[in-house]
Amino acid sequence: MPQVYVSVGSNIDRQRNIAMALQALAEFYGELQQSPVYESAAVGFDSAPFYNLVLGFTTQDSPQSIQDQLHAIENRCGRQRTVTLSARTLDLDLLLYDDLVMKQGKLVLPREDIQRYAFVLRPLAEIAGSMRHPVTGVSFAKMWADFDQESQPLVMVEWPPAAGSHGE
Repeated sequence: MPQVYVSVGSNIDRQRNIAMALQALAEFYGELQQSPVYESAAVGFDSAPFYNLVLGFTTQDSPQSIQDQLHAIENRCGRQRTVTLSARTLDLDLLLYDDLVMKQGKLVLPREDIQRYAFVLRPLAEIAGSMRHPVTGVSFAKMWADFDQESQPLVMVEWPPAAGSHGE
């Protein structure tokens, strides 16, 4: 079965929305491989900090079917798609589908965010470090080692949150 990786992010009611996404994805796709959760500043716009992580799972679903399911989960969390760079309840992005390279409308694989953002690359490197980028052939661990990590600082957060923790 194809190995899939998805990035998860939220900066509105972060704990609730990420927990809901994890539950929904596990119900739909089964066992999830999960990176640590990181807090990062919003990139490209002024907003509250995000919680981000990457999940891996296997599925026979097509990339388009996965993207449709991700959008449905985002919608259940109240995701608004009116402005691209803005605060969001939930952001689920298909990063990789095995080593497939494709561009079909807005669905681009591998997702360019992998090379662009620490909050995508670091958690991906932690759960799939030996995998190689389908276009560059460089391992995700090597990509992270070469990334300008000081330009986009990340702080690991406790997940699941401790009882009574608000972290919002």
